[in-house]
Amino acid sequence: MGSGFLAEIAVGPGRIEARPLAKGPGWTVEDVVCSCGPGDRPYPEQHEGVSIAIVTSGTFQYRGSGSNGREVMTPGSILLGSPGQAFECGHEHGAGDRCLSFRFAPDYFERIAEGSRVSDVRRVFRSLRLPPVPTVSPVVADACAAMAGSSAIAWEELGIRVAAHVVRADGELDPDPRAITSDVISRVTRTVRMIEAHPAGDLTTIRLAREAGLSPFHFLRTFEKVTGVTPHKYILRLRLRNAATMLAAGSNRILDLALDAGFGDVSNFNHAFRAEFGVSPRRYRQRRG
Repeated sequence: MGSGFLAEIAVGPGRIEARPLAKGPGWTVEDVVCSCGPGDRPYPEQHEGVSIAIVTSGTFQYRGSGSNGREVMTPGSILLGSPGQAFECGHEHGAGDRCLSFRFAPDYFERIAEGSRVSDVRRVFRSLRLPPVPTVSPVVADACAAMAGSSAIAWEELGIRVAAHVVRADGELDPDPRAITSDVISRVTRTVRMIEAHPAGDLTTIRLAREAGLSPFHFLRTFEKVTGVTPHKYILRLRLRNAATMLAAGSNRILDLALDAGFGDVSNFNHAFRAEFGVSPRRYRQRRG
């Protein structure tokens, strides 16, 4: 699998490091860490096959051919790329990100997507990004737990599950054609990075709106426009992903995990966890033990 190999790409003061985690005929999984920031200029790239990258930390902007706008990639969101699609990633409003990247050969992905709405593997996805939505929450949580080193990972199985959930979610969501200004991206990026730095903190709407320099009402509308979800749902899913990662990777008491993740009591945590992932926290841990 070559897990010790590290490919480093210099793009300026920042670096992109891609560490292969697993590979097989038609598929590859990589841990991609980028340290680029506002001082690094974006450069054109092209997806060789089907690309699905789960953002696990940091933020960046993603542009792709076939779209007039740019998407803001935040933790829990998923970058989508079709074979031959030109793209570029920028870090104008913050430095650094990390992604779990799944890449598939077109014929391999075609077998995964068989029976779905995908009719032309050369243009697989309608969207450039999937926000943190319920359809993909379970596989995103599993991917984050895998990144944290939870037991032995069946990477090909995880990749197939991720791809299947992504195809379904992409078919359910309508791309938003509205352009997003640089000022708006900057304001929301500040709040997203604040949430990521203090996920269990007292993240009230008033506090987040103050960080963004917007009125509470305008902030709620702006945050959802940029990230695809409301601030409440964004914070809830981040906390649940963090809890799922801790459940899979450790042996702490569920009560302690709930409190550490930012939930006031274990009953509220249990209810939210089951609603998001379809199983109780205890059952989730048992499945991944």
